[in-house]
Amino acid sequence: MKVKSKIMNREEIEQSLKRMALEIAEKNNGLKNVYFIGIRRRGVPIANRMAKYLKEVENINVPVGILDITLYRDDLSTIAENPVINDTQIDFKVKDTKIILIDDVLYTGKTIQAAINVILNFGIPEEIQLCVLIDRGHHKIPIMADFVGRNVPTSNEEIIKVSFIETDIEENVKIVVRD
Repeated sequence: MKVKSKIMNREEIEQSLKRMALEIAEKNNGLKNVYFIGIRRRGVPIANRMAKYLKEVENINVPVGILDITLYRDDLSTIAENPVINDTQIDFKVKDTKIILIDDVLYTGKTIQAAINVILNFGIPEEIQLCVLIDRGHHKIPIMADFVGRNVPTSNEEIIKVSFIETDIEENVKIVVRD
């Protein structure tokens, strides 16, 4: 992979996460009955960081769940020959709550569709809202994020690579292309 451009550094990522966290609190008239679910892998650090920030600023604990949709992906064969399956960890009731579904990049929308299907297996929430760090366009199904860190128009040949200290050895967002 060849780096075409670096579009966000650590500080810009943190600024976006803090802004989105405050937008979530504002849109929901506070955080009562609001729960975060991060899509494994990089949606999880986003959810954890936003919950930590809201604890510091609003002094409210927002529970964070972890959702692994690996087995529900339509691109499973392109991820790895033997994909690693992790556990979904949702330790709160979903029924009649406001779920903020969190991921790093919104592309075709198929990952989000799969995640919503899995969440509905836990119960019917009052509402599901979507929060993504990057919306790169190219949606194949009618899914739109409620909270977006940054809109980054891309070509189909480009890939958005999000890196976090928690999951990678660096922290930034890059546009990369295959060599």
